[in-house]
Amino acid sequence: MATDVADSTGMGPNLQMSLFGYVMAAILVIVMIPLLPVLIPAYLVWRAFFAPDEFEHSFESWRRESGKPPSGS
Repeated sequence: MATDVADSTGMGPNLQMSLFGYVMAAILVIVMIPLLPVLIPAYLVWRAFFAPDEFEHSFESWRRESGKPPSGS
């Protein structure tokens, strides 16, 4: 009797599901390769004109802006 996908077989790897995942990943890679000449320029245009600027707050920049002297030796 075959086990269903929903049935747990324990803590070991499920070979059938692993194989299915690898096959799906291979199919996605094959489909995406022809789209790369379109996706890469589209991503670059989006990053250049539409993406928000990422500003990271850090303790050191706060210290410089507040005028506090660095703690030191």
